[in-house]
Amino acid sequence: MESTLLTTDFKFPSQTAEYHGKVRDVYTIADDLMVMIATDRISAFDVVLPKGIPFKGQVLNQLAGYFLDATSDIVPNWKLASPDPMVTVGYKAEGFRVEMIIRGYLTGSAWREYKNGCRELCGVKLPEGMRENERFPEPIITPTTKADAGHDENISREEIIAQGIVSKEDYEVMEQYTRALFARGTQMAAEKGLILVDTKYEFGKREGKVILIDEVHTPDSSRYFYADGYQEKFEKGEPQRQLSKEFVRQWLIENGFMGQAGQTVPEMTPEFVQSVSERYIELYEKITGMKFVKADESKLTDRIAENTLNCLQNLQK
Repeated sequence: MESTLLTTDFKFPSQTAEYHGKVRDVYTIADDLMVMIATDRISAFDVVLPKGIPFKGQVLNQLAGYFLDATSDIVPNWKLASPDPMVTVGYKAEGFRVEMIIRGYLTGSAWREYKNGCRELCGVKLPEGMRENERFPEPIITPTTKADAGHDENISREEIIAQGIVSKEDYEVMEQYTRALFARGTQMAAEKGLILVDTKYEFGKREGKVILIDEVHTPDSSRYFYADGYQEKFEKGEPQRQLSKEFVRQWLIENGFMGQAGQTVPEMTPEFVQSVSERYIELYEKITGMKFVKADESKLTDRIAENTLNCLQNLQK
């Protein structure tokens, strides 16, 4: 089994803060730049699972960089450089306390709620008579609050504005950017024989402007179906062939775990861990059309430290 990066503890020059998320570790430099390290941790149901996934951090970082570059003409973003396969360096922004989730199809948690009788999600009315994995007449935006710990909570556009979480003006920009990004992502996926089913975006504010931050269109933040066979499987009510983290959630559900109190994460066998790694690499190659080149992981932390330090020195000259 290849080595995995599960924790980081860097001390970069002019470092003013650090934050360890579920998957990413973020270091703030001089209160102006961010070093975002995509670890090999994997989370589901807001729980970090006990074993890392080889090359997952590299896949996430390189995919996020690919899409940040491919959408920078329609939405400004935080990225400045990617000095290491697992690292992106960019501008610090004041993050909004909501995540913008946009759904093109009724699946995942939305389907689970719909099946239980829900016909309104985050203030958006849902049509009657829909089936699992059915396409919405047009994509719907279903935001959530962004929790530091525990579960994010669904919230409506009206509640966000009324509670002053985001101003009306900024929220309208976020909505506009969300739809533009999803349209671009949908187009790029279709060119590779995939359907971008749903995804989430995070935004922040820098120098008075709303910008896109964090990852974009990765398997951690997005769900993809294969376009080939979609209609036939939908009509038969069969599960879709997909490239996303949903198969990990399904495996956990089948083994009695949904992140609830008293539940235990099932054993992650080497075979299962390897299969997850292969699925992440498959998505990278499928969505980019490029061969995934595994980086040398023999001295992971040394490599990350050296590459990041060189980048910061160049940026701060």
